[in-house]
Amino acid sequence: MVQGKRRDIGLGGTSYVSLAEAREQARHLRAVARSGGDPIAERDKDKRLGFSFEEAARQVHLEQIVPNNRNRKHIAQWISTIETYALPKIGSRPITGIDQRDILNVLQPIWTNKPETARRVRQRLKTIFDWARTSGHFAGVNPVEGVEKGLPRQRDRTKHFAATPWRELPDLWPRICNAKGMGALALRFTILTAARSGEVRGATWEEVDLQNAVWTISADRMKAGTEHRVPLPDTVLRLLGDVKGMDQRLLFPSAKAGPLSDMTLSAVLKRLHIPVTVHGFRSSFRDWAEEATAYPYAAKEAALAHTVRNKVEAAYRRSDLFEVRRGMMNDWASYLEGSESE
Repeated sequence: MVQGKRRDIGLGGTSYVSLAEAREQARHLRAVARSGGDPIAERDKDKRLGFSFEEAARQVHLEQIVPNNRNRKHIAQWISTIETYALPKIGSRPITGIDQRDILNVLQPIWTNKPETARRVRQRLKTIFDWARTSGHFAGVNPVEGVEKGLPRQRDRTKHFAATPWRELPDLWPRICNAKGMGALALRFTILTAARSGEVRGATWEEVDLQNAVWTISADRMKAGTEHRVPLPDTVLRLLGDVKGMDQRLLFPSAKAGPLSDMTLSAVLKRLHIPVTVHGFRSSFRDWAEEATAYPYAAKEAALAHTVRNKVEAAYRRSDLFEVRRGMMNDWASYLEGSESE
């Protein structure tokens, strides 16, 4: 009886718990109840103490990474980086006892000499501890939060806007897709199209040709003052299907029926604890296109609606390479969803 109410508690099957052990556990839990405590919380506390970091990592991999990614290489790399850099140091430790010093111990050896790998390991560690907290296996602040303050500066990451390295995006994408609200949908659309946030927030149904999968932005809404056509992958068309009918004019209306504010998309990233800017995803797209694809330079620049500054080149460029860009944007969407090789 706990505070006058009956509580039934399982102690384990007879194949695993002997009668003597069950009696001892029962005596202990009754004592907890008599003292005003919660015997179920006490029992689960013992379970948490025995739950290792390795068990948590493998469960996250099985429950979140495997079912949410079609890219086998990414699935294998996700767990292999944890096995290589984290498990030798903290794998056998109870996850509830791991603190920020342990995370520093994992990251310090690779932070400056393998910066990209270190950032991926950090992101995956954060995912594991986020899961452990929500699953009741870890209490307190995620020890990965703010760990960069105890690490030396990485020299290869100087950018005008805080941007996520493109190799880390498949890790972040499920979190972004699971976020709720109109701002989250607009953010996904922005990333998938590599557009500027202002172009997305002002986008209207009149600009979208769903049948031909094209979004045409008028010249007066473009930074360069030139009409811009954006090919829409199937992923984007499905997203638009989710918002169609919500507003007669805007693709992504605010609760007040007007355009979303310029802070709405940033607020989604802040809520997800992703420390980058919305504009930074354009940099991520450009880096991916440069390092992971063989598309022409002109197509990459056209996808971002960049102005051709060389007057001779501008004079000879008569095409916006739309069909080439359609293939590139389809590949970008596939990469984000984890169905293209890294």
